[in-house]
Amino acid sequence: MKIYFESYGCTLSKSEAGLYVNKMISEGAELVKKPDEADLSVIGTCVVIKHTQDKMMSRIEDLSRNSRVKVLGCLPSVSGGSLDSEKIEVLQPKDFRSFYSGALDDVEIREPSIFDGIPINQGCTGSCNYCISRVARGKLVSRSPGKIVNQIRMQLDRGIREVRISSLDTAAYGRDLNHLLPELVGDILSIDSQFMLRVGMMEPKNTSDIIDALLDRMDETRVYKFLHIPVQSGDDRILDLMNREYHAQAFRDIVRKFRSRFPDGTISTDIISGYHGEDEDSFRLTEELLLETRPEIVNITRFSPRPYTPDYESKVPSSNLVKKWTREYSHIHKEILNERLESLLGSQEDIMITEKGKPGTSVGRDSSYRPVVIEGEHELYRRLHVEIVEHADTYLIGKIL
Repeated sequence: MKIYFESYGCTLSKSEAGLYVNKMISEGAELVKKPDEADLSVIGTCVVIKHTQDKMMSRIEDLSRNSRVKVLGCLPSVSGGSLDSEKIEVLQPKDFRSFYSGALDDVEIREPSIFDGIPINQGCTGSCNYCISRVARGKLVSRSPGKIVNQIRMQLDRGIREVRISSLDTAAYGRDLNHLLPELVGDILSIDSQFMLRVGMMEPKNTSDIIDALLDRMDETRVYKFLHIPVQSGDDRILDLMNREYHAQAFRDIVRKFRSRFPDGTISTDIISGYHGEDEDSFRLTEELLLETRPEIVNITRFSPRPYTPDYESKVPSSNLVKKWTREYSHIHKEILNERLESLLGSQEDIMITEKGKPGTSVGRDSSYRPVVIEGEHELYRRLHVEIVEHADTYLIGKIL
């Protein structure tokens, strides 16, 4: 059988879908590059906001004109059965959850080009009022640490040297196993091989009580000094409305500890703009939090009420206000990032090539996971020592030394 594959959304969704297709390949399927060459198209989906869900539905319809379609990811759980047809098959979340107790464990990585990382747990421990992902994913189910390490060994055997562990909340990992994330990172680092490890998104609620042990593990040179902590708002009143189960000070404390250990490290965060109940005071408090903590990456999403969540019927602020707030957040982020990139001009960095760039260039990552573009088409995962000579809006430009 010939299969075509594409996936959308977070690293977790892409990782799961990529492993699922690798499983199909190991069972005899052949991967093709165009949907019109396929007997079956497999698509990993995302529904985090309505615009994305609409895009998924449209894409599935397009693919079904060429072949049968199998739908993975978050969309099946919120589609209410509307996807099922003669040409469209959905993998229900309850079926996918079985992957976390066996079916994912020993999948051989046959096709590195569609491998995005290692899923470590399904679901989360939160109950955020706006989040459709937790509805789609359910309660926490963590994979066995031994199975995760075994799969990482498989990826290293295939020559993939960037290890990415992912979930809705990696900080929740192992709370159902009594084997927490810092211990898992230690298990991974016990592998006697050269690689770089990136730890995926961590919710502040679960990060606070493991941050010290995790930072100890991050001291190892094979771990990127990179922390993705979505704060969502700087206003405690809004965080309570969201049912985030922490206040802004928890985010400050995590950032402070990280910066004290790794002053050159990278902080990534997420902001929801236009949540119901937000006002100018909420905006100001979030603005002040960004200016104080200075995250190098700020992912800004306009609030999109989702079905099956407590916030679905909520009244949101006016569109003009939300646009104004979003513009200002973007402006602050641009200033913070520009300041950081400027400060690195003239410095020397060790990078690992992680992807092809535009023709004639390659993209590497430094120890803080910042992208560095260099001239030449270099072998994937090659390590280079470079001088930072310039920067663009979102990346550094290096010269090989």
